[in-house]
Amino acid sequence: MQFRTIDDLDVRGKRILVREDLNVPMKDGAIADYTRVDAAIPTLRRLIERGAKVIVMSHLGRPDGSVNPKYSLRPLVAALAERLHVPVAFAHDCIGAPAREAAAALRDGEVLLLENVRFHKEEEANDPTFARELAALGDLYVNDAFGTAHRAHASTEGVAHLLPSAAGLLMQAELSALAALTVAPAHPYVCVIGGAKVKDKVGVFFNLMERVDAFCIGGGMANTFLAAQGVNVGASLRDDDLGPARDILTRAAEKGVTLHLPVDAVVSTAFDNDAGAHVVAIARIGDEMILDIGPATAQTYAQAIEAAKTVVFNGPMGVYEKPAYQGGTKVVGEAIARATAHGATSVVGGGDAAAAAHMLGFAAQMTHVSTGGGATLEFLEGKTLPGVAALAR
Repeated sequence: MQFRTIDDLDVRGKRILVREDLNVPMKDGAIADYTRVDAAIPTLRRLIERGAKVIVMSHLGRPDGSVNPKYSLRPLVAALAERLHVPVAFAHDCIGAPAREAAAALRDGEVLLLENVRFHKEEEANDPTFARELAALGDLYVNDAFGTAHRAHASTEGVAHLLPSAAGLLMQAELSALAALTVAPAHPYVCVIGGAKVKDKVGVFFNLMERVDAFCIGGGMANTFLAAQGVNVGASLRDDDLGPARDILTRAAEKGVTLHLPVDAVVSTAFDNDAGAHVVAIARIGDEMILDIGPATAQTYAQAIEAAKTVVFNGPMGVYEKPAYQGGTKVVGEAIARATAHGATSVVGGGDAAAAAHMLGFAAQMTHVSTGGGATLEFLEGKTLPGVAALAR
């Protein structure tokens, strides 16, 4: 898809309405993780340096269309100002007199942050009148919020049809990285996929099945695939409906795509019984819970990954938050890092995969770590993302 970038726009002296994803985790009124703030900075800095009047809009949390101080974007003002090295003004609303007056007061190279767009129910309804009120604040529109690109909301999709529009640097980087997974990817191509349920990622399996050479499967979904093959998985988390897993197994056999499944696992008698964690062969699972892939499985996965030229990591191999069950994800992550160092393209698919990559220390060694969760998932399913489609030339 062809779209304009911010380098295609003449922004000097113009009001640039920028949609960022500043939906950061908060704790006791303070920002708990600055990843999304940091991801927004390159685009905002580029616009400032080129003399734009920058108006930033975003959502935070789920205020359900009403004003809730818990979800105010005001705490983001200091974080943005510190990173951009310029003062950041704040408007107490994203439309109406507060927004109009604050936008009119901006000078070239200055920044304004609007209050949470989801304080208005019209945002998620993609209401045309609300979109026009947002658009009236700017001369040009930039969408840099890939993490919300799968939502057809007023600030992500509606405004793009009302102003000359372009993709921000983060949006551009996300689309470029993800396109490498779907448009003529280098082979061998391996998808490392985890997560709780097969049913949540059926679309990913079927879409990537047309491109990948192998899947390395972990997490709760591995239990579902094992159960679909008649393997006892004890008290482990798995889907009740084994039909989707059986369909995927059948399609993979037809396509000649390898589905690597665990041959051993780290198990315990209960989720909170970390002290009871031990390794068993899959064939010897009793009443325990599988909470991570085992070391033999991890090594098999690592070998497949290290031979790959393209790797997408789309979910942890176990309960990575706990030291007793993070070994599988760590081994797999380190293998992806080695493959990347030898020239492979590696993409971490946002959400839990990104959280695990950062927590276990291999994120910085990847080609790209996506900021999207649902957006990345829907892209990998082959779905059209409304926020991206609206930027098409």
